[in-house]
Amino acid sequence: MYVCLATLPASAWQTPGPAVEEAPAATDLMEEDPFDAADLGEPMDDEGDASGADEPDEGEEQPEGDRAKGRVRRPLSRVRPLPIDMKLNRNLRIPPAPPFHMGREIAQTMHYTGAPWLVRESRQREEDCRMMLEALGVEPGQTVCDMGAGNGFYTLELARMVGPEGLVYAVDIQPEMLRMLSRRAAQEGLENIRLVLGSPIDPRLPVGEIDLVLCVDVYHEFSHPEAMLARIRESLSDDGKLVLVEFRGEDPAVPIKPLHKMTKAQVRSELEPAGFRVASEFDRLPWQHLLFFSAAPE
Repeated sequence: MYVCLATLPASAWQTPGPAVEEAPAATDLMEEDPFDAADLGEPMDDEGDASGADEPDEGEEQPEGDRAKGRVRRPLSRVRPLPIDMKLNRNLRIPPAPPFHMGREIAQTMHYTGAPWLVRESRQREEDCRMMLEALGVEPGQTVCDMGAGNGFYTLELARMVGPEGLVYAVDIQPEMLRMLSRRAAQEGLENIRLVLGSPIDPRLPVGEIDLVLCVDVYHEFSHPEAMLARIRESLSDDGKLVLVEFRGEDPAVPIKPLHKMTKAQVRSELEPAGFRVASEFDRLPWQHLLFFSAAPE
């Protein structure tokens, strides 16, 4: 079953004013319903518990299974959120967002008030998120980026995969999303996450240090794709990869509106001129393409 996003509060899909002093102007929001939708039911978090149900009372014993998985949650009274890098360059001019890129209409970005939808219970069933994570080939000690991290559905798992010697950059253009992620990461005891407020033209990643940049259902929402791809390319290490996960535009059975789908041909036609080449593909996900890109030789 799928949620009709129009059933969420109307404010989720309305253009907000500046949310906080540090935030860039919000100009791109998600349209009401990217899905051919029915009802989802109660939003769930990425551990399979109802939203908020994973927050134990102070002093509450954690389940043995959680301790064994290294997922012991700290009592809320002891949680100190992770810091967020909000240091945007205020002198950098962001040009108006074009409505189209290479003939493709650019989709609007999901507003932070729709964040519960990102951790819906049905997401694993619909997208096989575990298979996708395994296919990434992330190794302990790597430096990876969750681009468009939102409230951290994938960020937390990536942090566990790279381990304490690795690092995850969690980038989003909405500080409200990053604050949710900050609190969740702190409650899970994950400290190898660096939260970064990006801009629509710059994810603010270190040059030449990122082993993998993961964009899950995000690239088609880049308001300035050329600028973002250029910055991502600069951030990759020598063997670094840009990984795109996008709903299959070739498949009419995937119940997503065309605006939020991409074909392989579309993806390649946009990324190859930006200096990327397909390194490998993974075609076993239920609804999505999983494409790995390397920086093409200059």
